[in-house]
Amino acid sequence: MSETYAMRPSRVLRKLRKGEVAYVTKLNLGDARAAEIAAMSGFDCIWTDMEHVPNDWSAVEKQILAAKAHGVDTVVRVARGSYSDLVRPLEMDATAVMIPHIMNAADAKTVIRGTKFYPLGMRPVDGGNADGAYCGIEMADYLAQANAERFNILQIEDVEPLDELEQIIALPGMDMIFFGPGDFSQSIGAPGRMDHPLIAETRRRIAELAVKHGKYAGTVGSTGNAEELIAMGYRFISVGADVVGLTQYFRGIVGELHKRDAARINGVYADRKEEVSP
Repeated sequence: MSETYAMRPSRVLRKLRKGEVAYVTKLNLGDARAAEIAAMSGFDCIWTDMEHVPNDWSAVEKQILAAKAHGVDTVVRVARGSYSDLVRPLEMDATAVMIPHIMNAADAKTVIRGTKFYPLGMRPVDGGNADGAYCGIEMADYLAQANAERFNILQIEDVEPLDELEQIIALPGMDMIFFGPGDFSQSIGAPGRMDHPLIAETRRRIAELAVKHGKYAGTVGSTGNAEELIAMGYRFISVGADVVGLTQYFRGIVGELHKRDAARINGVYADRKEEVSP
């Protein structure tokens, strides 16, 4: 008897559907070992990037495999391009694709069409890749499981979509709305001013509308403000990044060594001063 396969369930969606919070961390490095270290550390999900980072598809595939080995989901933020940029990560068995700079409801509808199968969208069908167990899942089951266990993340990073924000969030097949305050601060003419009142207002409004329409809200946060974000209604929170961790780690080491150098040199000079004192 041939074995029956099913699509790998999403760890993130399992938690979100129970009302719990899922934590993700961002990877700028394309190395699979970085992905595995993050997965082994206990995050629910890793987020790898193809918008800002020169990662290639082969590197991303290895990161997905590394995370899967530890039962951890992978989100791939794609470059804005053709529908193939949306489909390829999903077929490599990423759990979600994140699409930057959604500008209006029409833009959101295009993304949904490319990331969901019928009846929610018209994502191109293959089934012969990792997410479909290499043709090991029956077609009808594959389509249904993909719609249920894979998700799209639409990023709000500009002022332009605000007029249609509720319409975007209410769209069938729109799984998660994600607020990006960095680019948004540029969009309102206040680059880097994370304390700007319009940022706070938009962050709150996104969460409220997501809760209202039964969708999930995500954003970037920290250990310091995670509780505040959760209270607003956010259930998918990105905390930390590999490059931040490495930068702090290496600077800490060098800083400590330099302090010891200074102390040693000062000690030597003090000893020499004592030697020449009358």
